[in-house]
Amino acid sequence: MSEIRAIVTDIEGTTSSISFVKDVLFPYARKRLPAFIETHADRPEMQHWLHEAAKEAGYIEASRQEVIELLLRWIDEDRKSTALKALQGMIWQEGYEAGDYRAHVYPEVAARLRAWRAEGLRLYVYSSGSVPAQQLFFGYSEAGDLTPLFAGYFDTETGPKREQASYAKIATAIGEQPEHLLFLSDIVEELDAARAAGFRTGWLLRPPQALPAQPRHPAYADFDAITP
Repeated sequence: MSEIRAIVTDIEGTTSSISFVKDVLFPYARKRLPAFIETHADRPEMQHWLHEAAKEAGYIEASRQEVIELLLRWIDEDRKSTALKALQGMIWQEGYEAGDYRAHVYPEVAARLRAWRAEGLRLYVYSSGSVPAQQLFFGYSEAGDLTPLFAGYFDTETGPKREQASYAKIATAIGEQPEHLLFLSDIVEELDAARAAGFRTGWLLRPPQALPAQPRHPAYADFDAITP
């Protein structure tokens, strides 16, 4: 079996509960998005992402209000839009910095990440949330600032998480052959894509989910069960 040299991890359902994102972060951004866009409309970064959202929707011309309504609809649909994720990340930054919440991580995650790092493994994140949002998530976690543990971050600008080519790009960016990389996720279709690219895989099935008798990927109830 090939030696694992780096671990790439998902966030939602893997390092952290899905409920924190869906019940805390998403409503926080949805409530504040219209006013946030209006008060930051002159920022070049804001103009860029509003333009990208309109382009993604196929709008030739759109008012700011039309784009706001589009983004709110995308939040409700949980659309994996890079523009939406970037704008949500900008709003979440204000929430983290104001101390409105801390990012949830499962109890064993921080210690296990530190142990893997101490063993010489390089750690990366691949999530549908934007890279800045990922950095905020781990920077303001319940377990403290975990960002020093990570060597890099990947989001949907690399490519969709259920496509093999995205994982090939990540392996190239990391500079390792895929067989030396372990990808952790709770989504089996993402694991399928990673395996097709040559990655080793780990399927997180946290309680109350049961581990299947014959899982499609090596299955674990928590990070402590993983031995890379």
